Amino acid sequence: MKQIKRLNSYLLLSGLTLVSAGPFFWLITTSLSGSGNIFAFPPPLFPTHITIRYYTEVWKTVPMGRFFLNTLWIVSWGTFLTVLFSAMAGYPLARMEFKGRNLIFFLLLATLMLPDEALLLVNFLTCAKLGLTNTYLGVFLPSAASVFGIFLMRQAFLSIPKELEDAAIMDGCSAFTLWWKILLPIVAPSLATLAVFAFVGYWNSFLWPLIILTNTKMYPLSVGLTWLSGTFSTNFRIVAAGAVLAMLPTLIIFLALQKYFIRGITSGMGK
Repeated sequence: MKQIKRLNSYLLLSGLTLVSAGPFFWLITTSLSGSGNIFAFPPPLFPTHITIRYYTEVWKTVPMGRFFLNTLWIVSWGTFLTVLFSAMAGYPLARMEFKGRNLIFFLLLATLMLPDEALLLVNFLTCAKLGLTNTYLGVFLPSAASVFGIFLMRQAFLSIPKELEDAAIMDGCSAFTLWWKILLPIVAPSLATLAVFAFVGYWNSFLWPLIILTNTKMYPLSVGLTWLSGTFSTNFRIVAAGAVLAMLPTLIIFLALQKYFIRGITSGMGK
């Protein structure tokens, strides 16, 4: 019976792997395939004739380098501000006693029930009043205050023993020193997890940059790929090559921080 259960588990995991990773492998195969029907069924898992010609054509025809630089600028500042603001807001909600703390936290959680599309008009009007339209700041600033990030960091701070905080206060630590030098290093796995989520969110953001930006030279990669699709609408292999190039940075970031990922997700779950 144990062998049968193990076999069923392996079959289930194999099926989930095919469903999850199958489209990604098909995209890579399509971008490297020099011939053959890419829409055949079952889809080819390995290219019959490998070529990198479509990757070079993407860089020659579409300003992919510019799109990459725009995306890196937006993602870097957006991720940094999201992690900073979330850590700053999560600390008082977890460790400080003040009137209305729980009410503020529940009101923040209530905003998670609102779809992102419901906030587009409000964010656009606010950015327009502040003169942030068609600017990089207008792309990442509205998402810098992440309710999910605040929740994640609050749970991480709650998992730290109270005795550690009391000992630091007795040694003369101020609130900022306690937060910066003692608590933040302890919740580093949660910070890394939040950074991964923020990085992927900013990197894949499409609708908001498309709305707030009017200058095509400022487009991030996710919006630039629509230009790529329109330019090579008759050659899906080049579109696939551009999509693979767009996915590589997120895979690298996840692989570099994967040891912190599970620890950050599970920290503070019992609080």
